[in-house]
Amino acid sequence: MGLDHTSLTTLAALGDDLRRRMFEFIRQERRPVTREEVADSVGISRKLAAFHLDKMVAVGLLQAHYESPTGIRKVGRRPKVYEPVADAISVSIPERRYGMLADVLTEAVLTETEAESARDAALRVAYRHGETLGGAERTRTRPGRLGAERGLSLAADTLEEFGYEPERAAPALLRLRNCPFHPLAAKAPELVCAVNQAFLAGYLHGLGSDKTTAVLAPRPDACCVELRADSASEGPSAPGTACAR
Repeated sequence: MGLDHTSLTTLAALGDDLRRRMFEFIRQERRPVTREEVADSVGISRKLAAFHLDKMVAVGLLQAHYESPTGIRKVGRRPKVYEPVADAISVSIPERRYGMLADVLTEAVLTETEAESARDAALRVAYRHGETLGGAERTRTRPGRLGAERGLSLAADTLEEFGYEPERAAPALLRLRNCPFHPLAAKAPELVCAVNQAFLAGYLHGLGSDKTTAVLAPRPDACCVELRADSASEGPSAPGTACAR
């Protein structure tokens, strides 16, 4: 399906590296932010930040209003703050990975055996795809003996490229702030979350990070899986456990 004129205009606004970094900062903050905060995040003047922010408002990427930022009390006029417009464009930011999910499900259908269900086949294929990715990363980086924290660091670098938006919430915990398969995960959460977990479990095994576990931990507006060092795991879910959203 082609993009309409509005979508093209919106994407063009993000073609500039500075604007894209500004947009990503605002979206990742998950709260309204001021011009000053955006300017500081990318190292530019408040005036230049205001120019780019208002351009992104004009094309429908951001919305603006006046309020006091969270935790800040100011006397006088409330500052102008910005936040993303929900579902502003059909081309998602960050990039979705529907193709990867489609590959897993297609291969599962083609290789399903009589001894397994279609769901079991999907989990098997997802685990193998993740294992292949982790193995390739291990060969490329040659990390040697992997402790839990080193495994989480390598995982964060790779999963950033896949749109998971990893966040090191603690030394032994890597949270994934974005689901690359959303909104499909919202339509079939048990299947998609199980496939996600199997893929990430396979990745960790292929990477050689056996002291790290992919655990189902559903949170609103985030990936249903997080990666934990064994010391941080309490009864980790097995791949394929149902995900309640």
